[in-house]
Amino acid sequence: IYEDAATFFETPHLPAPTIHPNVITTLECNDAPDDDTYRIIRTLDLAMSIKTAQESAVDDFAMILLRALGYEPRGRTLRTRRDLLLVICGENRQAKADVVLIDEDEIILLVQENKRHLSETEGDPEPQLIAEAIATFAFNNRRRVLTLGLPTLSSKVLAGITMMGTCPIFYKIEVTGELVRAVAGGIYPTTQTVVHAHIPAVPRHRRHWIEGMKPLDCRRVILSCYEAFKRSVN
Repeated sequence: IYEDAATFFETPHLPAPTIHPNVITTLECNDAPDDDTYRIIRTLDLAMSIKTAQESAVDDFAMILLRALGYEPRGRTLRTRRDLLLVICGENRQAKADVVLIDEDEIILLVQENKRHLSETEGDPEPQLIAEAIATFAFNNRRRVLTLGLPTLSSKVLAGITMMGTCPIFYKIEVTGELVRAVAGGIYPTTQTVVHAHIPAVPRHRRHWIEGMKPLDCRRVILSCYEAFKRSVN
């Protein structure tokens, strides 16, 4: 279900981003007044370039941006290319998240790049993200039991982001133990799974996937969305 910002983020107004103000006001990396701003905008440019937008460039941008926005305080760690065990119809498979945020006990955020511009064989990133969320829920529950000595959770809403270049879509994915067992056994769950999503309402929506976070007015809106999304990452 795609929702507007007020509904998805559960706030009437998007918060101001806590990132350094220079990132919001500097268009080109060569005009950056400090090294941190230069790195962020330079990586943004690389992630948007068709010639250089290999998977690592988008992953690099996601990492540097999340760090700059305060998603990785002490006790949390960003990692790339995390393999996750996913049991489908009784067979062990691998779901590979492009970027994950891990706190001391569990994975709390998944980032999946939309790679369809890189290869004709790449599919829709949404099913990939949902599969990763199911695998993450199972992984977190195993860790609760085997490492922490805690009971399993019956359900959890996991935070996720898909990215096409620098354009994000934000997701809240409720995963249940019933869903994990249904996927593992190859059966339909009795309860419908609802995924909530938000596409940032940038000024020129039809050009969103082309402009990305390069224009300053679009950048401010998207950064505010990242700021509001923090409350869902837990």
